[in-house]
Amino acid sequence: MQEIKLALFGNVYQAKKSSSVQQLIQLLKKHQAKLFVETEFYNYLTKTLQIDLQPDGLIDYNNFDTDVAISMGGDGTFLETARRVGNKEIPILGINTGRLGFLADISQQEMEAALNDFFNGNYKIEERSLIQVQSEEAPLKGYPYALNEVAVLKRDNSSMISIRVEINGEYLTTYQADGLIINTPTGSTGYALSVGGPIIMPQAGIFGITPVAPHSLNMRPLTLKDEAEITLEVESRSHNFLVAIDGRSESCREGTRLTLKKAPYRIKVFQRKEHSFFNTLRNKLMWGADIRE
Repeated sequence: MQEIKLALFGNVYQAKKSSSVQQLIQLLKKHQAKLFVETEFYNYLTKTLQIDLQPDGLIDYNNFDTDVAISMGGDGTFLETARRVGNKEIPILGINTGRLGFLADISQQEMEAALNDFFNGNYKIEERSLIQVQSEEAPLKGYPYALNEVAVLKRDNSSMISIRVEINGEYLTTYQADGLIINTPTGSTGYALSVGGPIIMPQAGIFGITPVAPHSLNMRPLTLKDEAEITLEVESRSHNFLVAIDGRSESCREGTRLTLKKAPYRIKVFQRKEHSFFNTLRNKLMWGADIRE
């Protein structure tokens, strides 16, 4: 039987996940899998939580090649894991020890069954598109790919900004707003949803554009094919603005021209065969629930 190698990532803020990590380690030992742990998470588990952990190796940044990457935490941890996986085409299995969890949607109670499914080959892989952000004037310093969304936002307490938008070189409109969100289908249940954007099925092949607190109520959310190239130019009284890529923010100067398009690779997400996007929506968003009960 082929030896299975797993990479483990997690956040370092949830001491309550100690029991889940210990359960995970026992399950991996049962299946004789090789375990590689991200260095910061390893230090947290062994020094802060005092967990006896003897992995087969440690992971610094993205120096790993495994059969699957396990994200233990919430959706933020999943996004960080996706950043570390990059274009390696390693599927990510998200175990939710956080709150809502649309990406990390395997509960701690489902963990054993999900891992058994993985080792038995009883699973499916979903591919998720990303957005690539480019700027010729001032190249972005961080990782330029977003699995959820790219948000252009006003900085600090300055007045709203003007965002000129072109689609494939054709002028769309200029948004007067606190910001603008361009999201993938994966990100449609994140920041974009909280400001009135539409929920999009993961395999829909479209991007969403949703303004944040627009000055005009006529400015409505828009969806477009993900083959489109979106160009943004921002004017601001403070002469700068923020670009947030999956929540990682950096400041840009006024006049910086941003180009957004579909990334040249996809992120692979582990799903149990019985997983249903619609079932997830009903459970996570409590559709149809009667709060009087």
